[in-house]
Amino acid sequence: MKNEVGKSVIVITCGSLVYYHCAFRNSSLLSLLSDVLIVLLCSLAILGLLFRQLNISVPVDPLEWQISQDSANSIAACLANTIGAAESVLRVAATGHDKRLFLKVVICLYILSGVGRLLPGVTVAYAGLCLFCFYMLAENLQSSNSCNLRFFSSSTAAEQDNL
Repeated sequence: MKNEVGKSVIVITCGSLVYYHCAFRNSSLLSLLSDVLIVLLCSLAILGLLFRQLNISVPVDPLEWQISQDSANSIAACLANTIGAAESVLRVAATGHDKRLFLKVVICLYILSGVGRLLPGVTVAYAGLCLFCFYMLAENLQSSNSCNLRFFSSSTAAEQDNL
């Protein structure tokens, strides 16, 4: 569970940096990408020099840096499931068989259209990222609280059995 909280913090930090770069500095995504690559290149060069001075061997073989087939498959499956679910909801809404779903989709699209007209796209994307990260944090805290509750209730029951 701490791993999930760490992922949320990393995502919100990266999102904040992207938002700052694009919204406040008025830079493009291409400028952001080039800045990130420059920082990575300089960091790797400094680490390489440091490792060379400390006589630490660093693997340079690109085969050691690749992700596993299982990781690639799980990423592709997650992406396919998300796109498939969204496509399925839109298809059902478009057929008109489920009037409630149709109205929910139309209302959500109108709200998104209005928000898109009022705010810049970068701000909307950053707000969505923040909401998603807060949702992930709340979900992890809720699941950890339920695990703690089960642990404490089982330990209390065991103590009562011992008495």
